[in-house]
Order: sequence, then C-alpha cells, then structure tokens
Amino acid sequence: MARYTDASCRLCRREGQKLFLKGERCYSPKCAIEKRNYAPGQHGQSRKKVSEYGLQLREKQKAKRFYGVLETQFRNYFDKAAKKKGMAGENLLIMLETRLDNAVFRMGFASSRKEARQLVRHGHFTVNGQKENIPSFTVKTGDTIKVKEKSASSPKFKEIKDMSISVPAWITVDVEKLEGKVVAMPRREDIDTPIAEHLIVELYSK
Repeated sequence: MARYTDASCRLCRREGQKLFLKGERCYSPKCAIEKRNYAPGQHGQSRKKVSEYGLQLREKQKAKRFYGVLETQFRNYFDKAAKKKGMAGENLLIMLETRLDNAVFRMGFASSRKEARQLVRHGHFTVNGQKENIPSFTVKTGDTIKVKEKSASSPKFKEIKDMSISVPAWITVDVEKLEGKVVAMPRREDIDTPIAEHLIVELYSK
C-alpha cells in the first residue's frame, strides 16, 4: 500500500497552515508553523504570485493532506461525488468525513487522523461488532464504532475516559464504553475543515 513517508510538518509548511497531522505537537510551540511559517525548500521564503490554477491545485493538495488520501484515491472520490445528486464539492467532503479513520478521529479516539489510520489498521476497532481494519471503510447512519475489548485496557484508551471530548453533530460518543455512533450523515455546516471545495471542483472541471 502506497503511503506518504516524509516529514508531516513539511506538508503544513507547504500549505501555509496547520493541517493537524501530529496530534498534540500541533498545539505546542514545537509546531513547525510556529517556528518556520514559510514553505520548505531553498526558495520557500520568496514571495510568488499564485495563479488561479495554482490556488485550485493548492486547495486540492490541502484537502488530500488533511484527510491523508493519495492522488488516485482522491480523484476516485471526486468522480463518485460528481455522479451523486447535489453539489459535487459538498459530496466530496461528506465522503471524506465518513471514512472510518476520520470518524475515529472525530470521536476523539485519536489525536490526529494519521494516528487514527494507524489504530484502525492495527485492528483496535469494531464496526457494528465486526472487526474493521480498513481506514477508508465508509461509515453509515446507525453504525456503532467501538474500541475492541482487548484494546480498551491499553494506556492510550484509558486516558480517553478521563478526557472531555467535543464531537460534531453527526456523531455521539459514550466515553465510558469507548464507543461512538453515527447518528446522521454530516452536512456541510458540520464540517469545520478549512477547505474551499469549489476550487477543487473548478480544478477537476477543466
């Protein structure tokens, strides 16, 4: 399986904003954006006029990096979103939000989407009582995501029981039981990821 293996903080610097790829580090003074808020590389500090295409491309790259999706997979998501009823951009964000790894992150069971993907791959969660280790698995209304009993005793998940978790309107979480439920499909107003999806639609419509 192809995956990005370079430094995550370079991605944040390239997009010029925090993508929250490193969990707690992103909220500390150690965050790369706090130290060097310019693009990586030899010409990172030089100012360049960005074209319309450049803006659209950056928005697409930013969305991919927020959700940890590679190029071909992202394009497949867009093609499916464009065929569905409604606005393609909103459909795309909803499809990305309903990935299992993102749902785990939104429920507060991981400090970042990257960590959520790792936890899912390692088989720490069940969906409706069945083990699921595919991060791109799509959750639906009524699905219950639960930390496996064998995993619940680990220090990682014991910490969660003492935390106050804020979740979006489309999911609920029972911290004591270490489980969450998808109560509705996310709407655009429920998605706080700073993405201008219309620029992505414009890019792929060329």
